[in-house]
Formats: sequence, structure tokens, C-alpha cells
Amino acid sequence: MLKSLRSRAVPLASSKHQINTLEGGDFQNATLKTFDETLKHQGAWPLKPRALDILQVNLGYMCNQTCAHCHVDAGPDRKEIMGIDTIKKVLAVAKKTGVPTLDLTGGAPEMNPHFRWLIETARAEGIKEIIVRSNLTILEANASYKTLPQFFKKHKLRIVSSLPHYSAKRTDKQRGEGVFSKSITALQKLNALGYGTNPELILDLVYNPSGAFLSADQAGLEKNFKTKLEAQFGISFNQLFCINNLPISRFLEYLIASENYETYMETLVESFNPATLSGVMCTNTLSVGWDGALYDCDFNQMLELAVDSASNHIDNFNLDRLLKRPIRVNQHCYGCTAGAGSSCQGSLT
Repeated sequence: MLKSLRSRAVPLASSKHQINTLEGGDFQNATLKTFDETLKHQGAWPLKPRALDILQVNLGYMCNQTCAHCHVDAGPDRKEIMGIDTIKKVLAVAKKTGVPTLDLTGGAPEMNPHFRWLIETARAEGIKEIIVRSNLTILEANASYKTLPQFFKKHKLRIVSSLPHYSAKRTDKQRGEGVFSKSITALQKLNALGYGTNPELILDLVYNPSGAFLSADQAGLEKNFKTKLEAQFGISFNQLFCINNLPISRFLEYLIASENYETYMETLVESFNPATLSGVMCTNTLSVGWDGALYDCDFNQMLELAVDSASNHIDNFNLDRLLKRPIRVNQHCYGCTAGAGSSCQGSLT
């Protein structure tokens, strides 16, 4: 089984080393323009938040999978888990701010021992929408997790599920042997409960490319996914979200090892699309780390680029200050603004 960068103690396990790699942009053909420079050229620097619509909460880096392209470097060997005291503070902030969406991610968020309590409390306190980003295979892991689909239905959670492709070969190559089969079983069980067909039970899928290239057209891929999954497995779902791979963590390791790093970065820079800037997720989302630290997005969290604000932790959360902050950017941000753009809600244009 593939191990995390952290457990292998390789240089890229260090966020500082990753940032140094990203900022060392002297390539054979040219020196890449920095993302700051690109924003200034567009008259969009510094990038600023518009509102707080989504509080994205990373419940921990522990995961039952170790995917080849994981930007979190998650896996069974990661022990970072959000504690109950931090969860209570997150819920207090959500209630005080009235943020409409709580977006739970990981690792596998379901592996947090307080996961069900968090959901029940959030629902009791009136959070309008709760998203769970599930890798699907966790729902087949053992008896305690196999009851989660019914729990999801009871609380009308929106499920956003990872499925890199509608073929076993391409999915297993990226996520591990046997992942596709378990994912299909989990999707069929969710469908049997009404997910993907009942308008109150939303089931979305996430596609990300299997190599050093940008995502294809989201609308076209969604049509293909729906046709193939329905025909072969009787599976229905609502939307497909296409997400570009960002050059950090294990995907950065893959790019370097496969000698695709320079070409991929050049592609990202050359494909910059200014029309994406108004919709990038850092403008309406805040990311909360497992330890309560605040970040502009989940990707910045993995690079340990905390928000540029005195309000930088759930302990000192101040929405007014946070809405006035400049958003921190680096070269990886080209991944969200290349081509049709990319966010946790899919393409931007």
C-alpha cells in the first residue's frame, strides 16, 4: 500500500519544501510569471473575499485510502483528528455567523469519532446545508460505517463522492486496487435509499484527471458518467464536479517523479482564465484545519498558509476582520484558475 509523504519522511512532506519548489519557477523555456503578477495584470490584486457562504471543516487527515494524487497526503497512518472542543467552537461560529453551508472534509471525515454528534448538533442548530465529502469506500469499511447511509438520509446530508472515472482500471490506478468495486456498491446502496433520485437527497460525484493534464469539459463528462454508470450499474447521481489537480503534496510528488512538473506548471500558467476569478472558492469559503487554524482554502491549509488576518484561529474568529483580509496566493492557485476553472463545486465557467 502507498504510504503518506509524512510517514515516508520525504522532503515533500514539508510544506515549506513544497512552497520552495513551487516558487522556484526557472524552467528551460522561461521563468513562469508569479500568480501575484498575474493578478496585478488583471487589476485583481490583492484577491479579496466576497462573503462567507461556506465553512469547510477538515475533520482530520486520517483516511482508509492512500490515493496517488491526494493533496491532503491523507491515509491510515495520519493521526491528525479534530477534537470535540474544536468541533464545538466550529459549531458556535457557524451558529453566530449564520453561515448557510457546513462542508465536512478530510481525509475521510466519517472517521472522526465525533462525526455523528457533529451532524446531529449542526442539524439541531439549524445549519441549512451540510455537505459530507465521502470517498465512498469508507461506507463499506466495517459494520460501524455501513450504517452511515441511513444516517445520511435521516439528516438529509448532501453527499459529494470521489469517483475519478466510470471504469475500474482508471479509478483503481488513482485510488487503489478494489476501490472502484467498493465505490459502486456504496453508490448502489445510496441510490436504494433515494440518493440521486429524491430531490431532498443530493448525491454528487467528483472527477479529477488521472494524469498531468487539465480536466475535460464538465458538461460532457457528466453526460458520459451518467450514461455509463446507469447502463452498467443502474446508478443515478445529480451533478459531476470536475476538479483540476493542484501541484501540491502527493500530486506534486507524482509530477516530479514522472518528469511532468515543468510541463504541467507551464500548462496551468498558459491556461489562466481571468473569468474564473470571481468564482474561486477562497472568495466565499473559509477552511478550518483539524487543529482549528483558519485558511483561505483547503489547498492553502495543506501548504500551511494561514489566513492573513489577526483572526487566524477558530478561538479568535472575527468575521468582520476576515472579510477584510487579502487572500494568500501562490503558484498552486493557477490550478483553480486554469481552463474552465476549478473549485470544490466543480468548474467555474
